[in-house]
Amino acid sequence: MSSLALINEFLGQPPNASSHGYQIDHILEFCHWFMGALFLGWSAFFIFVLIRFRKSRRPVADHAGVTSGISTHLEFSVVLIEAVLLLGFAIPLWAKRVNQFPPGKEAFVVHVAGQQFSWNFHLPGPDGQFGRRGVGFVSNSNPMGLDPNDPAGKDDIVGELHVPVNRPVIIELSSKDVIHDFFLPDMRIAADAIPGSLIPMWFTPIKTGTYEVICGQLCGLGHSGMKGTLVVDTPADYQAWLKERAELAGSQGAPPTGAPKAENKSPQPAASPSPSG
Repeated sequence: MSSLALINEFLGQPPNASSHGYQIDHILEFCHWFMGALFLGWSAFFIFVLIRFRKSRRPVADHAGVTSGISTHLEFSVVLIEAVLLLGFAIPLWAKRVNQFPPGKEAFVVHVAGQQFSWNFHLPGPDGQFGRRGVGFVSNSNPMGLDPNDPAGKDDIVGELHVPVNRPVIIELSSKDVIHDFFLPDMRIAADAIPGSLIPMWFTPIKTGTYEVICGQLCGLGHSGMKGTLVVDTPADYQAWLKERAELAGSQGAPPTGAPKAENKSPQPAASPSPSG
């Protein structure tokens, strides 16, 4: 990590683990140093003004004000730099993330559904095909609504999120209730999960490991506990994990659901007695 990027680490940003994340980091570190320079500059100017125009030196106010054009040039320079950051870097990078998706044959596709207050992950099994889903099949034991009569879904994996390293990952987001935000800090990527919509996002992990998934959108009282886990495996480890899940599915005769997740449930009010006639 360069000395300039140390400011990102100082502010608590985790190390980057995606191919596009370095571009995000460069923009952030420049913005942080730029804001730091502005803070020092304006603070120095403020102190100068307090001393230069103190009452003991100038007891009668000068209503003419500043006649020099230096302040105008400084303000124009700040606006110009911000415009360059926005139009030259931020918008092109954002456009690339939302418009230039990797080809479907190269990408690894995952379905993610958010709900208060947990994430549900749906991966294709060894056959590489997703089973049909329907709202009518959604239940506590079938959070993704998989059709139990669809053969393509017999080996699907629900409940764990594993992806292979150095391969583009496309996540198709949805929500069961309110707007959530699927945020992977280490991958420098986030997108809103909106009820009734399928929102795609993508990234390419470049480091193996276990990373935290959080919700970046205030979604209710249990928002802070809405977390998940992303595991990035080597290709060999991913195939071994996939084989293990497939064997477990075959022994159970149903799509594996992975490790059970703790659910944060708000206490339900007791039913009020019906009024007597």
